[in-house]
Amino acid sequence: MKITWLGHSAFRIETGKAKILLDPFLTHNASFSGQDIKDVSSGATHILLTHGHGDHVGDTVALAKETGAVVLANADLAAWLGSKGVDRIEMGNTGGTITLGGFSVTFTNALHSSAQITEDGISHALGNANGLMLHFDDEASIFAMGDTDIFSDMTLINELHQPDIGFVPVGDRFTMGGAVAALACQRYFSFKTAIPCHYGTFPIIDQTADKFVAGMEGSETDVKALKPAESLSI
Repeated sequence: MKITWLGHSAFRIETGKAKILLDPFLTHNASFSGQDIKDVSSGATHILLTHGHGDHVGDTVALAKETGAVVLANADLAAWLGSKGVDRIEMGNTGGTITLGGFSVTFTNALHSSAQITEDGISHALGNANGLMLHFDDEASIFAMGDTDIFSDMTLINELHQPDIGFVPVGDRFTMGGAVAALACQRYFSFKTAIPCHYGTFPIIDQTADKFVAGMEGSETDVKALKPAESLSI
């Protein structure tokens, strides 16, 4: 498995059977600067969305049309994307599991919101925010927390799924900050590897993952604070 952080909460996950884009916010992502969208999206088989905010949906509509990738999202967001011309959609909702080629995705809780204001100035609710639990046939499992605060039921997510790798939001203001994110990882999960995200993109959120890295000191979890475009092979 090869994991590439594209900046903010966007990732590319490559396995023998799938090439996955997670929350592909690329065009207006300052952290994505210098990377090539065509290279990043090349061969994409799936696009997975945690929720409906613009900094997560990002380039989904254009990428889905260009690549033919299957888009997975909660039912409300999926229906909205369908109205935008996305025709290969897998919709689900909190607690549900969808099996795809070589892996499955389970929608978990996340404490956040999910909406977009369209060109006409109207705000559209796009379902609940979710985390996404990815189980692969022959690879390590990944829990993409999405945008969230800490919550005690994270212990149930760990009990049910035992994720090996965590994508952890640490930027504060819109998600939990680094210190709280570290507490969540240490108290509720047993990640082998944790990759911080959702920082450094906008001036009003934390610019580094330093608080998370400091909070994880002494943990058995291997923290990988990647640079944008940097990859990790598991």
